[in-house]
Amino acid sequence: MKIGLYFGSFNPIHHGHLIIANFIQQNSDLDQVWFVISPQNPFKPNHGLLNEYHRLFLVNLAIEGESKLKTSDIEFRLPKPSYTIDTLTYLEEKYWDHHFVIIMGSDSFQNLDKWKNAQLIMERYPIYVYTRPGFPVRTDLPVKSTVLKAPMLQISATEVRTMIQSGQSIRYLVPDVVKEEIERNSYYKTLKNPTQ
Repeated sequence: MKIGLYFGSFNPIHHGHLIIANFIQQNSDLDQVWFVISPQNPFKPNHGLLNEYHRLFLVNLAIEGESKLKTSDIEFRLPKPSYTIDTLTYLEEKYWDHHFVIIMGSDSFQNLDKWKNAQLIMERYPIYVYTRPGFPVRTDLPVKSTVLKAPMLQISATEVRTMIQSGQSIRYLVPDVVKEEIERNSYYKTLKNPTQ
């Protein structure tokens, strides 16, 4: 199987994430897209981050019933912070019969050469890049890349967290089941800094 790996904190998962994953799966040669939930992103501060198992559960709720979209908690068992090359190496050993592709926005793609073992990633893994406004796709990287113009919703997880803290409704920004679970458990209500 050809699997697209969509890495992220998903803090929390929202409709923007889901639209991108679904669009890329349906408009490419990928059999499935896996949401790889990162416990800790090396490029982002750790405060403001909901427990990884809660975030995993929210993603599972959001994609329930979707056969082409899956979750992966593989990084929960790897050293923190999570580096993409380590995750890819582990996945290749565990799922030797799958072919893996990385899915990323053009904003992240601009910094790809700064990642740990970037040269190895670019040599070994195709990258499916979805365009983000204001971030042109680099053409100078030695990587096999496919550019996809996925529909963009101007929603950010930071905005969702801030709205929760200020008591605003997040209906229509996240799936209803995710909204209900967040409200039931008062997730993000007590974060010291929801904007990070």
